[in-house]
Amino acid sequence: MDPHHPYLIRDCIIHIFTFLNEEDLIIASHVCKDWQEAAGTPWLWRRLCLQRWTFCNLSVLGSKQVNHSWKTYFLRRSHLEEKMTQGRSGGYSCKSLRGHTGRVVGLVYLQGNSAQHPELWTSSSTVCSGSTDGTVRAWNIQNGELLWCSPVQNPLTAIVKDEQHDVVITADSTGLIKTWQGSTGQEMASFPTASPHCTLLQYSINNEWFLTVGTSQGSVCTLADSALTQKSSIKVWDTFKVNVLVVSPNKKWITAGTKDNDDLSPKVIYTESLTSPSEDEEALCQAVPVTGCQAAVFVPTQPARLAVVHSPVHSTNKALSVFDVSIKKTKYKADIQVQQVESFPLTLNSMSSYVLLEAKDSNCLVVAADKELWVYSLKGVLLANFKEHIMPISSICLDSFRLVTASQDLSLRLLMWRNDKDNGLSLESRYHLLGGSHTMSRGFTHVACDYTSIVASVEGKDGKDVLKAYFFTS
Repeated sequence: MDPHHPYLIRDCIIHIFTFLNEEDLIIASHVCKDWQEAAGTPWLWRRLCLQRWTFCNLSVLGSKQVNHSWKTYFLRRSHLEEKMTQGRSGGYSCKSLRGHTGRVVGLVYLQGNSAQHPELWTSSSTVCSGSTDGTVRAWNIQNGELLWCSPVQNPLTAIVKDEQHDVVITADSTGLIKTWQGSTGQEMASFPTASPHCTLLQYSINNEWFLTVGTSQGSVCTLADSALTQKSSIKVWDTFKVNVLVVSPNKKWITAGTKDNDDLSPKVIYTESLTSPSEDEEALCQAVPVTGCQAAVFVPTQPARLAVVHSPVHSTNKALSVFDVSIKKTKYKADIQVQQVESFPLTLNSMSSYVLLEAKDSNCLVVAADKELWVYSLKGVLLANFKEHIMPISSICLDSFRLVTASQDLSLRLLMWRNDKDNGLSLESRYHLLGGSHTMSRGFTHVACDYTSIVASVEGKDGKDVLKAYFFTS
């Protein structure tokens, strides 16, 4: 201390401010000009951001082209998450998106708001929906505006998207695959599969675009680039359709399964066999050592860790098994190795084969069946169980911040992820959103969300489904 300058030097003040939370830091900034400058130090707010959100996008925030400070990022994001956590009236707007004259078969975010891009939080999200009325419709969910509608074709059965390339992909009841330009709705290409039911899986490998299609005839067909050029087609089963199709995070493996026969094992296929097939070699494919496949998912933070809900032999209940998939190459051949990591019985009370499965991080699996939701660790420890819906859960959507369940009881339940020091990652139920009148509709059928919004489809009793869009603002 200098007796002629009775104040702490700037570095000492900043160090003391590291012991304050954001509320105290803001209060301290009103004391005097020196404290205001010290409390606005970017390093302090960067530290708070990384303590609260380990997945902040540093490249965006550090860019000179983006006019957002760490303080702005923290305050806006924490304010937005407070609204999303509380779900109070006035914290969000709700729009009804009407126009479809048939049942909605799926909806996808073509342009969504990301937690890592604060400059987009005030921009509108674009959602595309496909319907049995034979149209694809794109919506601005912030103002409820219809952006474009495709020409009417055969009833649609599936819809997926590639946000990176601004492409929407659909399949119709005749097996015709089409791609659409996301911004304009212009048809780009088509490919006939002659399958009344198609399961679609889009992915990219080294910036190359691929679409793998599971058919009613038990085949897996792979198409490439915007022209939908066929690369391969392999037979997985006879007579039973492929209705489970997932790709590993490292894009080396695709798992194909069928829910229609509990005696058939899901298959793991080497992706290169589908995207770059060899004329003189068969596709590299290996059965997973379980019977049946009600649901499957790859753990997102692992290269190729597969979780499967299946029906064990001589058991009336279901089990969840986890496998690591790898390849062993020798001089003359390559073999797929599917090694079991864990397996445990599920406490499902329902005998229904309609099971939903999602994975969060490296050690958290979410299972939904009938009216219940379970959260398991990868070792089979039951972390949480929720029985809040009074009718079956029809769809779930999971991200890094929350999980949303849609139900036929016409409600969306919002659950927030939380980290407990003793029990680790788990879910906490917060509130619900309502979707309309039971006299006019049969409940929610699909749900999707980005960081700032939630969109769900409501099945109308008159056959005309409606989309409900909930938009939170920062």
